[in-house]
Amino acid sequence: MSANERPSGQQQTGRTAASATADSAFLRACRREPVSHTPVWFMRQAGRSLPEYRKVREGIAMLDSCTRPDLVTEITLQPVRRHHVDAAIYYSDIVVPLKAIGLDLDIKPGVGPVVENPVRTRADLDRLRPLDPDDVTYVTEAVGMLVGELGATPLIGFAGAPFTLASYLVEGGPSRNHERTKALMYGDPELWADLLDRLADITAAFLKVQIEAGASAVQLFDSWVGALAPADYRAHVMPASAKVFDAVAGYGVPRIHFGVGTGELLGLLGEAGADVVGVDWRVPLDEAARRVGPGKALQGNLDPAVLFAPRQAAEAKAREVLDTARDLEGHIFNLGHGVLPTTDPDALTRLVEYVHTQTAR
Repeated sequence: MSANERPSGQQQTGRTAASATADSAFLRACRREPVSHTPVWFMRQAGRSLPEYRKVREGIAMLDSCTRPDLVTEITLQPVRRHHVDAAIYYSDIVVPLKAIGLDLDIKPGVGPVVENPVRTRADLDRLRPLDPDDVTYVTEAVGMLVGELGATPLIGFAGAPFTLASYLVEGGPSRNHERTKALMYGDPELWADLLDRLADITAAFLKVQIEAGASAVQLFDSWVGALAPADYRAHVMPASAKVFDAVAGYGVPRIHFGVGTGELLGLLGEAGADVVGVDWRVPLDEAARRVGPGKALQGNLDPAVLFAPRQAAEAKAREVLDTARDLEGHIFNLGHGVLPTTDPDALTRLVEYVHTQTAR
């Protein structure tokens, strides 16, 4: 079965999920429609900050946990139960589709994704075969289970963007300066373009599986793209990101684009095809709206470190975010990056309650 074929059972699951979640505050905000309160969810809300997560993951490797539908379902639901957030984010990792097509990689604790044989030559492209839904049947199963459990709470599909995936593949692991990545991009732009094009197809196929199984929205994480200048992003990255967004446009689900340190790229992130642009904490939301332009909702953007401050201080900073978001076409409250591992879970719960209370209409 190809990634473009849509089995009738999966279509039905998607329609059922869409019907149940269509009027949720999260999806209404994505569509820039009036909401009863500002919706809240957090990146990395299902993770190490939760003791129940650490307990259920004990003795289980990260990538193994991503292939077990029962664990994926439980971990995805944990922050919804605890924090009462307005959307769940599918528990996964950006390298899951790469592992699924047979690449030799692993996630090493304290390091991150590590690739055994980095991709640096044209011959290496042969290892990047297309992703077939049968490669990730556990995703279809997990999303189906989640949709049944979540009811009217939307599920956000998850995928890494082509540039960030390429940076891991080329560097062989995390990199501070992305030397090899940029060397390939500048030194062999044709090979670079072909690499990102293949990764765009893999990413699009991975998102399609999630949408067809019932995800109500998708977010493309481009964690490292803030390392690029706008001109380089437009020339060397935006075509691949746009290809991903174009591939899932026909499903009608909101498409969110997020990167770290992307203040100079915000307009381009929206131009690539996103309906919602994620903003980190470095740019106020009213200024971000000016850079992005009309016709897009914004997501963000409290500094995750604020949650380590006393409650009164954290709420004051959250109030600042809400004030700068007052005139936005649509706003989803989130952190400017992921929840830090040592964050007090109660601080997150209080923050959700605060935003809901302060924005109730």
